[in-house]
Amino acid sequence: MAQIGYSKKVMEHFMNPRNVGVIENPDGYGQVGNPVCGDLMEIFITVKEDRVDDIKFRTFGCGSAIAVSSMVTEMARGRTLDEAMLITRKDVADELDGLPPQKMHCSNLGADALHAAIKNYWVKIGKIKPEEAAPEEGEEGESCGR
Repeated sequence: MAQIGYSKKVMEHFMNPRNVGVIENPDGYGQVGNPVCGDLMEIFITVKEDRVDDIKFRTFGCGSAIAVSSMVTEMARGRTLDEAMLITRKDVADELDGLPPQKMHCSNLGADALHAAIKNYWVKIGKIKPEEAAPEEGEEGESCGR
C-alpha cells in the first residue's frame, strides 16, 4: 500500500483502528457525513460523572477518515465533556502527525461527529435545547480530492 503523504501514525490508526464498533443505547450519538465524497462517521459515547467513559465509532470512508475516527476516540476518552468539545480538527490532524491537504476535511468530520454526540447527550439531559445542537458550520460539501 502506498503511504505517500501519510504519516506513520495515520497508517497505524488506519491499519489498526481503535474503538471500532457500536454502543447499544449510547448516552450520546453523533453522525456526520460529506455528501460530496461519501464519507460517513458515527460516534457513540457513554458518559459517567460528566466524562467520556466509553466511545466507539463506525466510519464508512477513506483511510484518512478511519484514522481520524480512531484518533478522535482516543483523544476524547476520559476527558470531561467540556474538554472533549474543545478538540478541534487541527488537534486531530496534529495528533496524527499531519494529513495531506486534500484529506484535512476528514479531520473536520471526526471533531464534528464527537461534538454532535456530546450535544446529543446534552439535549437528552436538558443542558441545551435541541436547536442548540444543530450541526456546526464547517466545510460541508468540501471535495475529497479522490
